[in-house]
Amino acid sequence: MNMWSDLSYGFSVVLAWHNLAYCFLGVLMGTLVGVLPGLGPVAAMSLLFSATLHIPPVSGIIMLAGIYYGAQYGGSTTSILLSIPGEASSVVTCIDGYQMARQGRAGPALGISAFGSFIGGTISILGLMLIAPPLANFALRFGFPEYFSLMCLGLVMVSFLARGSMLKAMMMAALGLFLGTIGMDFIVGKPKFTFGLNVLMDGVGLIPVVMGLFGISEVMLNIEESFHQEVFKAKISHLLPNLQDWKDSIMPILRGSFLGFFLGILPGGGAFVSSFTSYAVEKKLSRYPEKFGTGVIEGVAGPETANNAGAGGAFIPLLTLGIPSNAVMALLLGLLLTQGVQVGPLLLKKHSDIFWGVVASMYIGNIMLLVLNLPLIGIWVKILKVPYQILFPLILLFCVIGSYSLNFNTDDVLIMIFFGVAGYFLKKLEYDAAPLVLALVLGPMMENSLRQSLLVSHGNFLVFFTHPISATLLAIAVLLLIFPLFPWFFTRKWKDLEGKES
Repeated sequence: MNMWSDLSYGFSVVLAWHNLAYCFLGVLMGTLVGVLPGLGPVAAMSLLFSATLHIPPVSGIIMLAGIYYGAQYGGSTTSILLSIPGEASSVVTCIDGYQMARQGRAGPALGISAFGSFIGGTISILGLMLIAPPLANFALRFGFPEYFSLMCLGLVMVSFLARGSMLKAMMMAALGLFLGTIGMDFIVGKPKFTFGLNVLMDGVGLIPVVMGLFGISEVMLNIEESFHQEVFKAKISHLLPNLQDWKDSIMPILRGSFLGFFLGILPGGGAFVSSFTSYAVEKKLSRYPEKFGTGVIEGVAGPETANNAGAGGAFIPLLTLGIPSNAVMALLLGLLLTQGVQVGPLLLKKHSDIFWGVVASMYIGNIMLLVLNLPLIGIWVKILKVPYQILFPLILLFCVIGSYSLNFNTDDVLIMIFFGVAGYFLKKLEYDAAPLVLALVLGPMMENSLRQSLLVSHGNFLVFFTHPISATLLAIAVLLLIFPLFPWFFTRKWKDLEGKES
């Protein structure tokens, strides 16, 4: 079979000693940046971006890809032990993971997250092998209207990801869309919504926003509450989940693998959207949904599996369509374009060493992570058993370094601090920051696709409905948007009927 011969070729590429070394370095650093609160994969990849320009493109993308999916492993550690996400996709793991740690079950939580991550990552690689080649052929049917409708669908899913009020979630999404429009207009070449501030000419950076909303604000809340981490006194043991843990987790892991993979393909999706959606699905399907948030292992197994599967799925639009689905994929796209590599449907033919080399490296990288992750947990625990009075300045330092290193600009640090303060008040008022981040990622791509579609159709909005794929995606988005109104409608109608009968 041709696919297996291509995969064999990919292994021959990645098993070269230098590529193997870059793969190991990437997954090890990915785990580290996932563990350290406030320092996510994008910041780490940005720091190493200039170094990858001096090595072959295959080696560079193998290392940066390893950082990305390796961070999904490490991000669960601080979420479970500190209730501070190592990066955005681990936010939802804090809910039940930290409660398990408080109950003395940090070991099984960490263990199931490692095994779930491995299973989800492996299934996503198989999906990448099976779907990417035929999708590259199908990609020629997609135009600007299809891309716009696809991103509309991803944005509507915000209503299902929110942990609170749907209205508040939509308000945060609207704010995220506005923030995404700030910066230089790529069509007319004029600044939009910058208010004369040079700091906003390049737009609002995703990484400073995420670090502020999820890192700085969390530190401020913890300081205010005289936060004491119980995990520092707890002994981490029984890392291997018992039989009951596996019985409770196996279906969430399988669902999270497939759900995360397919959601990862969506622009703006990836690990972040996948983990939140998996948690919502598991809570919906659970026989005891009221226990979610009190320390159930399903609330850890599903999201941690989904974020790794989503990380694998996110490679599909990049390698087949040439479209980055999130900030990490945008960095990988920038690396390939800088190296003169043509990204898109022809990548498999013209640069098969890159495509199949990355696929094979993900197999090897996931095995490396499983072997390394559980033994390294003890080291991370020792690092994290530092009193919070000492730890929080280090968290702030990593956030500052991560923000500054993106463009070596102090303005990014100021943006991070601003959103840190804003995130503090948003959490106080029970506004979920996740929809804002999702909309911020989707916003610029969504606006560009909308305007390009209207330019091609000479301002005719019917272009989104005359294209079958675009119309189908929009129809699904509308159904998802109005679905929560159905229970209210039927309840109201039933009450009206009862009133008439009485």
